[in-house]
Amino acid sequence: MIGTDITAELDAELPTDASRADYERIVVISRETLIHAKSDIPDA
Repeated sequence: MIGTDITAELDAELPTDASRADYERIVVISRETLIHAKSDIPDA
């Protein structure tokens, strides 16, 4: 995933029913990146 690491800013903001492992990061990706990646993301 290409994006901006904002784990430090948002980690405490996660809802109580959400969590992340120590090796996982919270990232923000640009709209442009998501649009370009859409063809590689399967519809589920």
